[in-house]
Amino acid sequence: MIAMIDVGLGNLQSVRKGFQRIGVPIVSTSDPADVDQAKAVILPGVGAFGEGMERLKAHGMVEPVLRHARAKKPLLGICLGMQFLADASEEHGLHDGLGLIPGRVVKLNPPIAGTRVPNIGWCEVKKTGPGVLFVTIADKADFYFVHSYHFACSDPSHAAGMTEYGGQAFAAAVECGNIFGVQFHPEKSQDCGLELLHNFARHVESA
Repeated sequence: MIAMIDVGLGNLQSVRKGFQRIGVPIVSTSDPADVDQAKAVILPGVGAFGEGMERLKAHGMVEPVLRHARAKKPLLGICLGMQFLADASEEHGLHDGLGLIPGRVVKLNPPIAGTRVPNIGWCEVKKTGPGVLFVTIADKADFYFVHSYHFACSDPSHAAGMTEYGGQAFAAAVECGNIFGVQFHPEKSQDCGLELLHNFARHVESA
């Protein structure tokens, strides 16, 4: 079972449809017991980091997610869900994250004058290594982003893909053992996004 955590953080329906289109069933849940039983977990989310972490805590999801990760079972964070993987976020104050990949979530600060924040639209993602998520995807493929903050990895080797926006380079995707995250929305990124979800599902099947 692939369980998608539902604590009211949005974009679940589009993620579910993305997996349906590649023929991979997933189950939405707000029950911590389902996370404990799942073979893999999807952690989606949109909105503010602090509020999102509070929702995870209120639904009793933090410890099950950490147990899942410690058991070395696959976990994929999408958009805000990727940011939750960090140690902390600076969005509207300092908030603790799950601490699954070392790093901090910080505000986009593009050096090119007049660059709009948030970043909304299509950006190229440059692969930084073989990895899992991009294994069958061409380098510099386009993915759809909507965000004002980004994951600054403490260890650059954890960045599986990099994007440049307004002259600023940042991690578009992260991989660390069984933990994966994408800042963009694969479910809204057409064929390349669906292929990325498929690559994650193949990894789950082989794990």
